[in-house]
Amino acid sequence: MAATSKSLLRFISVLILVTTLFFPTSVAEIRSTEIRSDARSTIPFDEFGFTHSGRLDLNVSQISLSKPNPNVQIDTTQVGFFLCTLDSWFHVLEQIQEGDITCSLQSNLIKSIFTFDQLNGNNRFDISFKVTDSNQVTLLFGNCVPDLQISMNVHSAMYNFDPKSGRRDYLSADKEKKVLMIVIPLQVVANVAQVVLDETGPYGQDSFTWKQVFLLVDVICCCAVLFPIVWSIKNLREAARTDGKAAVNLMKLTLFRQYYIVVICYIYFTRVVVYALETITSYRYQWTSVVAAELATLAFYVFTGYNFRPTVHNPYFALDDEEEEAAAEALKLEDEFEL
Repeated sequence: MAATSKSLLRFISVLILVTTLFFPTSVAEIRSTEIRSDARSTIPFDEFGFTHSGRLDLNVSQISLSKPNPNVQIDTTQVGFFLCTLDSWFHVLEQIQEGDITCSLQSNLIKSIFTFDQLNGNNRFDISFKVTDSNQVTLLFGNCVPDLQISMNVHSAMYNFDPKSGRRDYLSADKEKKVLMIVIPLQVVANVAQVVLDETGPYGQDSFTWKQVFLLVDVICCCAVLFPIVWSIKNLREAARTDGKAAVNLMKLTLFRQYYIVVICYIYFTRVVVYALETITSYRYQWTSVVAAELATLAFYVFTGYNFRPTVHNPYFALDDEEEEAAAEALKLEDEFEL
């Protein structure tokens, strides 16, 4: 009884800790930053997941530009703020390396927010920018003038309008974040159940109940990850026929769905099959369950490492215009996606 009470107290403490970790994110996308004599060519500020009703409010004050040679004219069109996705940023760097562009602000893969030639002699500006593309983007500052030092105070707010209430939502709109808010507490429950089983032993009080809780929570976590992917694939199916980006997202989701199925098979094997081996094998052959679990773990790690290895044309990482065309062509050849 004492062990069970101790485990419940630990369970409550961990849940409180996990809950408090989620509260600071409610204001995480409102940033105030001071930049002083910074000559970096690129300064990242914040990252946010926008929906089709996204908005960026940018307030920049006390702007000061300085160069070692004050007689040299500063090209302020090469200095400014822009939005860019992580995948697009890699392509921007490739454009610069190949000599197609000399400044990140010249790329057609970024969304320019404000360049300093629009200051017109002022040392501050305020701008509100609408974001209509649903994606995870980063707010960056580009400085393509050599040896130019920038000083300024930057206040940024990135949010989405709730289509139902019209209120501002400062939480990143990724569905994955909502899934994680479900999966992480459930994993905490599963870990607590495992701790209780380890402390009380196989014949302790309520050990059978905790074992069932452990297996049930694992199954729920698997479903919480897999079902949103399946639903997203179905929703993107029609949009992908006319939208290249949707076709890419559909192909990506299908690709990762296959990986998640492998993950679920691994979890089921190590949780259910290994447990069954422990139950049906005699004492002399108990080691077979341990060997089976370790071999499954090794196979899973090898599979993961092989699929996510750093290669030139890795489908898990690629995302460009050619990928859109390939996804559209693949969509014509397939009639339907099945789980």
